[in-house]
Amino acid sequence: MQQRFSARDLERIKQAVRDAERKVSGEIVPVFVERSATYTLAAGRVAVLAAALAFLAIILFDRYVPALAVFDPLVIFFIVAATGSGAFALVRLFPGILRFFIRQDELDQATRRRAEVAFLREEIFHTRQRTGIMIFVSFFEHEVIVMADTGISKVVDQQVWDEVVLKIIEYVRKKDMVTGIVAAIGRCGDLLLEKGFVVTPDDMNELRDDLRTE
Repeated sequence: MQQRFSARDLERIKQAVRDAERKVSGEIVPVFVERSATYTLAAGRVAVLAAALAFLAIILFDRYVPALAVFDPLVIFFIVAATGSGAFALVRLFPGILRFFIRQDELDQATRRRAEVAFLREEIFHTRQRTGIMIFVSFFEHEVIVMADTGISKVVDQQVWDEVVLKIIEYVRKKDMVTGIVAAIGRCGDLLLEKGFVVTPDDMNELRDDLRTE
């Protein structure tokens, strides 16, 4: 994660949060994770597939290439088990390969669950008017979620949050994610202001302003 953002990038995001929160009573929290789940079940599917292919290869060699045929059951078991274990270790070591074996609904569900956990862990609900907004990015899944607490979500249509997500994705495609995040933070601040959550004399910074990474 440290390779994705320079110190300047992190400061830009932090300053964007400060600027947005300076005029509103609300908290905007960007949270970035490398991936939302380990997908052990998907890795297991890859291992089973690899083992099955190894067993099929043994059968084909036995039928069509007798010189390379394997007849010892113990050796067959070792080859099949080793192939499955090797495939499991490979996709765990290089998760980019694993992504091809995960259904989109699994990616969506994992990202949503991780976002919900982050929302609670970062205590984004812990604001006086329930106006916390989390911008959640999961790199492995290529997904962005904007999750808002009840105080602001009940007065903002889901379509508006979807537009914030699309704006981030637009900048990601331009390979300028930081600018996209900064723009999204600014838009969230504008939404809080539009809905009347203006800063008050006794307002305090309830959550820290920096980017959370996991």
